Amino acid sequence: MTTIFKKVAIVGTGAMGRGIAQMAVQAGSQVQLFDAQAGAADQARQALHEQWQKLAEKGRLSADQVSAYTAQLAISADLTELSNCDLVIEAIVEKLDIKQQLFGQLEAIVSPQTVLASNTSSLSITAIAASLQHPERLAGYHFFNPVPLMKVVEVIAGLATAPEVCQRLTDYTRQMGHTPVRATDTPGFIVNHAGRGYGTEALRIVSEGVTDFQTIDAILRDQVGFKLGPFELFDLTGLDVSQPVMESIYHQYYEEPRYRPSVIAAQRLAAGQLGRKTKHGFYRYEAGQAIKAPESAVPVVQDMPPVWVSSRATRRAELYQLLKDLGAQIETGAAPSSQALCLVAPLGFDVTTLAIVERLDPSRTVGIDLLIDDKTTRRRVLATNPATREDMRDAAHALFARDGKAVSMIRDSGGFVTQRVIANIVNIACDICQQGICSPEDLELAVTLGLAYPMGPLAMGNAYGPDNLLEVLFNLYTVYGDPRYRPSPWLRRRGAIGLSLLHREN
Repeated sequence: MTTIFKKVAIVGTGAMGRGIAQMAVQAGSQVQLFDAQAGAADQARQALHEQWQKLAEKGRLSADQVSAYTAQLAISADLTELSNCDLVIEAIVEKLDIKQQLFGQLEAIVSPQTVLASNTSSLSITAIAASLQHPERLAGYHFFNPVPLMKVVEVIAGLATAPEVCQRLTDYTRQMGHTPVRATDTPGFIVNHAGRGYGTEALRIVSEGVTDFQTIDAILRDQVGFKLGPFELFDLTGLDVSQPVMESIYHQYYEEPRYRPSVIAAQRLAAGQLGRKTKHGFYRYEAGQAIKAPESAVPVVQDMPPVWVSSRATRRAELYQLLKDLGAQIETGAAPSSQALCLVAPLGFDVTTLAIVERLDPSRTVGIDLLIDDKTTRRRVLATNPATREDMRDAAHALFARDGKAVSMIRDSGGFVTQRVIANIVNIACDICQQGICSPEDLELAVTLGLAYPMGPLAMGNAYGPDNLLEVLFNLYTVYGDPRYRPSPWLRRRGAIGLSLLHREN
């Protein structure tokens, strides 16, 4: 197979540049490395040689392949030596003026047919290309770290980018063995844009005093199936990376409430508590392992009260069956007795609101999150309200832990934890589709490969019910009055008429 770009230059040989160079060589290209820092390109070449040797030791490459790959790498001491390249990929510092200056220099050096590409993660491709005489030759080409393992690449068209440029980059990505996704030029492109709902909503939940970092991580791992909770992910990525991206996207979207950052993360960044790299972030680390508190012990309750279930409870029949399986004494009257533990299961509303609306005794009322089928989760989440008595809280905890499943007790919150986070993830994804930033199919690919979510955000919305998530958002908006929770038209229309969130209009 003929290599689409025979000669490729990588400008900037840090972790990203090295990774891109590795994939370009393995795709059959001759690669020239350039870095303005003295010795950096030589170090990158040596590091890549060592990486290929390690792969050979594992039996994944032959000695001949290692030699051939290393021979395909060359060092350029000056930008003028890149004049014969078919493609130049920039992977330097995330500063617009510096990138513009670099591409201006390159345009005067390379041939008119050379494709220029920026690995920027958050800057506007249109703005980077604006000062070029031929902006149609420049596109965004966003890889993720570590490049060999992260199999998705965003191909971004600026306003002036020629369609054939994006097509060639798309085809070249496939030659590398990666998956290309196409995006228009918008802040955060696809992956960093779609990822806004996970961490920012978790930070907001903490800021309300609903629960702590560790509990939120446990809930989202055990109820939804995320590999890492949002605070574990922040610590892995490093707040020196995550917080600037949160702020950049927020400001580029003119303070759109859906992307609002949190002072909690800003404070930790200012304090140098960046995560694993500093051994202190949202968790403390010893020998590379997070130090976590043990789960709260299940209370011992001698006299379990009877249980009454709200007629408005989500999954009411399933909740009754669960209570039977747990051996609860269930009241079935129209109203609870004066001794009963009152259970509500809201979507989006908080426990306090339902206790008032249903004229229940708040001191005996506890909420349970049943957005997700209890049979498919490894954790139950219960919420008290400010008036819930300690004995009723303990009774609810003990009852729902009878079969050994983990139980998290949190304070009152519209939408608990899972409902809020999932609704925000899905809502932002729906608005990405509504804006035409990318196709629904590319969105699903980008998020599953780039963020390692248990499923794509639109598939997640379909799994938990677009109508349910629409109700969650409407009710969150009622509870908080924050436009952050206004539903996207894509979700509102499809949820209202029962269509899949992956459905595209004719």
